Amino acid sequence: MSEHQENGEQSQALVPTTHFGYQEVPETEKEQLVKGVFSSVASKYDLMNDLMSLGVHRLWKRFTVDLARPRPGQRVLDLAGGTGDLAAAIHPRVRPNGSIVVSDINAEMLAVGESRLADKGIIAGVEFVEANAEALPFPDREFDIVTLAFGIRNMTHPERALSEIYRVLKTGGRALILEFSHPRWPGLQSIYDLYSFNLLPRIGELIAKDRESYQYLVESIRRFPDQETFKVMMEDAGLARVEVFNLSGGIVALHRGFRMD
Repeated sequence: MSEHQENGEQSQALVPTTHFGYQEVPETEKEQLVKGVFSSVASKYDLMNDLMSLGVHRLWKRFTVDLARPRPGQRVLDLAGGTGDLAAAIHPRVRPNGSIVVSDINAEMLAVGESRLADKGIIAGVEFVEANAEALPFPDREFDIVTLAFGIRNMTHPERALSEIYRVLKTGGRALILEFSHPRWPGLQSIYDLYSFNLLPRIGELIAKDRESYQYLVESIRRFPDQETFKVMMEDAGLARVEVFNLSGGIVALHRGFRMD
């Protein structure tokens, strides 16, 4: 082996990698790969959520908003807010003098969300910001509540996003992170695997005309840490009194934590 070849292989070995579904990819590439997935599915995202969860995702999100307890006058950040489901539910609870920022890394998802909220007459007190959750463009201690639904598993460095969530929360503010997790009921995992790996990509192919994106989404769910591991990640970021609420037998988990300093 030549010295040039050896140095090239050593350089490749030093490139940090991360997972994109079940693939290992350079960290520098994951953000664009994830953007590509959501650009592809943006127009069908809400329809697919209804089909894949049989509409139950609406109940999970309602529970999240109820547990967030938004009040009039508060300022809320909805990360990976995409098509605006949580924002639409939170908005009337913080008005007339509160506000909500919907942030997402994907411009196409934000455009869908902005259009949907405008159709519902939800315009005043709402701002849409294209941003990376790992480096938020907001001041310290800006928000009373930060919500994040079904987005953190797609981030290259979720621990950085958690640190940013902590940074932008006010003292006493709360973070609520809703994400697919690990089933807790006996026998549920095998049924869930059968449904996820066989039916979900097929539904994506038929409805969204994109099997590969939904194959990635299934794989990303399996790679995400379990409930206790993610609870520790939130605590390591500085969040306190972290609680875990298992929904639908643990298929989904809601984690809630507070900034206490």
